[in-house]
Amino acid sequence: MTRTTFLLALGAALALPQLAGAQEIKEFRIGVLGGENAQDRMTNNECLRKHTEDLLGVPVRLFTPADYDGVIQGLLGGSLDAAILGASGYAKAYLTDPEAVEPVLVKTNLDGASTYFSIGIARKDRGIRSMADMKGKVLGFGDPNSTSGYLIPAVELPRQGYSMKPGEYFSDIRFTGGHEQTIVAVVNGDVDGGVTWADGLGNWEDGYNSGALRKAVDAGIVDMNDLVEIWRSEPIPEGPLVLRKALPADVKAKFTEMMAKLIDTDKECTYGVAGGETAGFRPVRHENYLTIIEARKLEEAKAN
Repeated sequence: MTRTTFLLALGAALALPQLAGAQEIKEFRIGVLGGENAQDRMTNNECLRKHTEDLLGVPVRLFTPADYDGVIQGLLGGSLDAAILGASGYAKAYLTDPEAVEPVLVKTNLDGASTYFSIGIARKDRGIRSMADMKGKVLGFGDPNSTSGYLIPAVELPRQGYSMKPGEYFSDIRFTGGHEQTIVAVVNGDVDGGVTWADGLGNWEDGYNSGALRKAVDAGIVDMNDLVEIWRSEPIPEGPLVLRKALPADVKAKFTEMMAKLIDTDKECTYGVAGGETAGFRPVRHENYLTIIEARKLEEAKAN
């Protein structure tokens, strides 16, 4: 389904008599994943809060839990109505309760793809240029529920001969708490290398077009000239915008339509919500995440 066809279908749905209206909800609650400090997350998504409040006519609140699981549990427990999850986070929500949330849209890059990369980084002055140079050194991950910040490297690195057991290849593996924290840990020398996410498009010195590195550059946290890329994963599917399934149908349709059109109605807001340059949001289905769901199941089985 093309974006145009999708929007026309939504418009037709909204023209039908409404059996369940926005008046049936008293507020709308949007969760924002960790990965940067809470104040920046609030600032970057304030425009979305205002647009949603104008659209639905009810108070809209943003929630910025300290870690990814806070958003996931909020969706599972019904205390959150919407969030942009990573693919691994969506997999966890689905595996826990298939009826809790539904994916509706996904961020699209400027090249038309809806994929990104887990990017390994190190300080340039450490003399580390690849994962081969990380032997006996400390590797930093962001969050156990992050796709690029943990799941994908945890799957791909062992296949490439880099054991994930502390002391076997890396001297230690540490969780920093999020993408921004990983970047800061690398810059400060708390870890020798770390993994974060980026679309891999555009210029290195800008932190690429979108992703955690771009956010860090925009926030003045890092000068990319001080870092080097030491590893890159295979393409990863962008995580979905999900909605709580139990929401009234017209609320879901209106919010989805608004988000699909956001790149046209408020490009600056889209930049903040998406973490950089983007072509906007397009429809996505559960089937897009079957591979990630299987990878998550395998990792959880190994952990148990």
